[in-house]
Amino acid sequence: MVLRKLRQSGHNAIGIDLSNKADHERVYGVDLEDIHRLHSCASQHGVDSIIHCGAVSGPMVMIDNPYAIIQANVVGTANILELARIRGMRRVVFCSSTSVYGPTDAPNTPSRGIPEDTVLRPTSVYGATKVAGEQLLAAYRKQHRLDAVAIRLCWVFGPGRTTDCVIRTMLEDSHHGRATRLAWGADFPRQFIYVDDAVDALLSAWRASDCPATVYTATGGNFHTIGEIAQLVSRITGHADINVASGPDPLDDYQHRFDISAIERDLSFSPSRSLEQGIVAYWQWLNLNQWNTENQYDHV
Repeated sequence: MVLRKLRQSGHNAIGIDLSNKADHERVYGVDLEDIHRLHSCASQHGVDSIIHCGAVSGPMVMIDNPYAIIQANVVGTANILELARIRGMRRVVFCSSTSVYGPTDAPNTPSRGIPEDTVLRPTSVYGATKVAGEQLLAAYRKQHRLDAVAIRLCWVFGPGRTTDCVIRTMLEDSHHGRATRLAWGADFPRQFIYVDDAVDALLSAWRASDCPATVYTATGGNFHTIGEIAQLVSRITGHADINVASGPDPLDDYQHRFDISAIERDLSFSPSRSLEQGIVAYWQWLNLNQWNTENQYDHV
């Protein structure tokens, strides 16, 4: 999504992934752990800045292989920073996560929310690797004068997401006439950001003439429980059968509302969609693209 938006805006951008993408001629197969391949690709294409989204992408992914998470998220980030330092790049934007916070205490100023300078207490290896990445950025910024900034994204939902997403599960179940039954979440809050807004948050850091802080939090500006999200999905789809039991998500932290005033102030970013608007847009996209395609295949 980041690459697509850059290309649509006329920028000569490329992407890298673990393998070449047959459906995208500007995505090249490069492993973040292969520093020599990274240098070769950057030299070949004249790369002068990086938006670094490459990682094991969530606390629920590869739980049984923490070493691989560390290799991808920490070593991969170190390689990106070293690449940028050696080549004198303009800026590195690091896609971090609100998982760095871990469980939060109630904010001192409830009307503002949890600020970026809150003590970080990650409860997952994934969250810890994002903390490590942020600390590496801060050290490169201070010691080597590398212009680097981290954006802490909350749960991203919308087109293109492939890892677990409770919103997508509810929408898919509704479309296929299945009941959604969750054993937790009725009173458990989770903050989401629509994918287009997540992209805009990263691009706002990439475009800014100056990033005064090393790290910013970006959310969709919403604060809802999973139970409230289920009610939104039911209203939007008109026929969802969703039942959500009380209790916390065993794989997630209880987090209070995050303060996003810093990124609004410094980088002029604010989310463009409410949670309801994002779910409507996702529901429409799934009907038009994913499920419409399935129906076409059914008739082949």
